[in-house]
Amino acid sequence: QLQLVESGGGLVQAGGSLRLSCAASGFTLDYYVIGWFRQAPGKEREGVSCISVGGGSTNYANSVKGRFTISRDSAKNTVYLQMNSLKPEDTAVYYCAAFRGLLNPCMEPNRYQYWGQGTQVTVSS
Repeated sequence: QLQLVESGGGLVQAGGSLRLSCAASGFTLDYYVIGWFRQAPGKEREGVSCISVGGGSTNYANSVKGRFTISRDSAKNTVYLQMNSLKPEDTAVYYCAAFRGLLNPCMEPNRYQYWGQGTQVTVSS
């Protein structure tokens, strides 16, 4: 069984920071494109960021550029999403996902084969 588990969500005030983790079991994340997605109440799931096999290339949604950073820790088989300068509009359930292939396009949910259960991020004003 191939599984992804997100952690690190919580409640934070506007301007604060959180670091989300995506840990894998059953496969090596270095061989997969990894994406972070989020879904707010009443909205469709949207791409936040993604990282290439090996970590050489990254993409970000315009709404999070300059504030969020995606990275890999191969030794821990984990991908992180560092979120700084958080805004109330960042409030959502955040999901990590994985697929094997070329990086682009990587902000399309339908490309991803494996998904985590999600972690709640709430930013108060």
